[in-house]
Formats: sequence, structure tokens, C-alpha cells
Amino acid sequence: MRPKMRVLRVEKLSDDLSGTTLSDTPEPERKPGEVLVRVYAASLNFPDLLMTRGDYQFKPKTPFISGLECAGEVIEADPDSDFAPGDRVMGGNKTGAFAEVASVPERGLSRIPFGLDFPKAAAMGAAYSTAYTGLVELCGLKQGQWVLIHGASGGVGLAACDLAKALGARVIAATGIEAKRTAIQESAQPEAVVLSNGRFRETVSKITNGQLCNIVFDPVGGDVFDESTRCVAFGGKLVVVGFTSGRIADIATNIPLIKGFSIVGLRAGEYARRFPERGTAINTAIARLAEEGRISPAIDRTLPLSQWREGFEAMANRELIGKVVFKPGA
Repeated sequence: MRPKMRVLRVEKLSDDLSGTTLSDTPEPERKPGEVLVRVYAASLNFPDLLMTRGDYQFKPKTPFISGLECAGEVIEADPDSDFAPGDRVMGGNKTGAFAEVASVPERGLSRIPFGLDFPKAAAMGAAYSTAYTGLVELCGLKQGQWVLIHGASGGVGLAACDLAKALGARVIAATGIEAKRTAIQESAQPEAVVLSNGRFRETVSKITNGQLCNIVFDPVGGDVFDESTRCVAFGGKLVVVGFTSGRIADIATNIPLIKGFSIVGLRAGEYARRFPERGTAINTAIARLAEEGRISPAIDRTLPLSQWREGFEAMANRELIGKVVFKPGA
């Protein structure tokens, strides 16, 4: 009989989190190719919220343990694994991180960069790999380029701001909430923070002296995407990261043709799965930047897993500046 552990389980899909509950379940059995991890911190991502509703592109069969990513110590691994008991690791899978113990595919783990504690490590993985894959891997970010980053108060948006600045870009952070502008400025320290409600092209043009932006990073979609097509410089790239606004935008193909820009779809996790050598290189680059102290995740709050609802509701209500990190054993 395997020992019991506390987990956050989605028993049924619901729009109000009523189908999600904290429960006890046996610790997982490790399969070949997996690593058993004692979880000390696990961070909340927007797909975690969407999966409780069945609104994410990946739709696990209920019931399932929620949580994309975690950080902790290795308990057990294959004899020929690159990991050994006691190793400090970060990473995860599509589900299973909001638990005291997780069994994670070895390819989904990496060592925690020197100098990062467990909460920072848990908050770094998905957000920074998404930012790096979009900005650097797919768009070839260069020093001195103008980058407009939407959803700049969220974990991915702040990671994109942090990473772009570390690599020498000129960052314009955008938010749809006036009350968040000061907090974003203090956290991300971009060149400017703009409101993404309504028409913002002229504001962006003024900030860039008419150059507009080489890269627009858009996790919001909807009206923000529509206006962002007017903010991309000739030869630039508009990165589609997600649709937190709830509306998937349409575009007439003559717009990117006439303006000479590219629309780039970003699925960082799938990119790493299809091109594992590039995924490894991305993780290595992020770890190096973290160890050099050039990037650091922004954490809005750290909560015991028993207070999971506070974190999910804060995300749903767009209250956060950075990531929510849960401590499953607390």
C-alpha cells in the first residue's frame, strides 16, 4: 500500500471551480523513463485554470491532478537516469504538479539553476521557456529592437519583459488595467507601460519615434491583437501566445502582406517535444541567464496548497502581478 499524499484534483469540469477539490490519494508509482519528485513548490499557470473548465487545447480525462510545473527533490529515478535521489529539479508535465509527490517524464525535468530557491524555480520554467521560445527561438530577438509585450502583469508577460530586457531589447509593457501600471513599471522596469484598451498604436508610435515594434508578443488576443497589427514594423513579427481575452481574432491576409510582417504561432511545450535538442538548448540558455542573475521570476504570492482557491480566483479575476506559487506540503 503506497502512502497517501495531498493533491488538487479536478473531479469534473466546471466554470466556477466547483469541480476541483483538495483530496488525499496514493503517491504515484513511477514508470520507466519517469522521475519521482518530492514537490516543494508548484506554480499556477493560465492553462491550469483553463483545464478546470475544459477550455484548453489539451483536455485530460477527468479526474486528473492539476498543475503544469513544480520544483523539488528527486526521490527515485531509473538506474541509467541523468538524475539521482537528492537532486534539485524543476519542470513538469501537462498535469500532476499540484501534489506532494509527482512522477514526471525525465525529459520534462532540468536541474535548478544555482541561486534559485524552490518557489523561484517553480515559477521560472513554463513562463520563461514560453518567452524564450517566442522571442529568441522563433523571432530572433536582437539587442536594441523594440518589443511590445501584452499581458505584462501575468507570469508569462513579466517573464517576456524580464528576458527581453536582459537581452538588450527596448521593452514596452502593455496592460488592460490602469491600476496595474505602477506595479508593472516597478516590477518589469520597461521603457514604458501603455494601456492596451482601445487604440494604442499612436502611443506606441510616439514612444518608438515612429519605428513601431520589431516584435509584438500577444497572450491576450481579441481587440488587442486587432490593434497590435497596426503596431508591427515592416518585416516584424506578431507572436500569438494565447487568448486570455476570450476572443480568437481574425485577420484579413492583405494586412500582413501590405505591412510586410509575419504572424507566428507559439506553443513552447510542443516545440520542445518536437525538437528536443532545441528544448534542451533553450533550458540551458535560461539557466545560464538565471545563474548570472540577469533574470528572475516575479512572484505575486506564495500559498499553501490548502489555499489553492485564492490563487485560482486571483488569476481568474486578473488580480496578479506575477506568478502564484503553491507549497503542497504546507
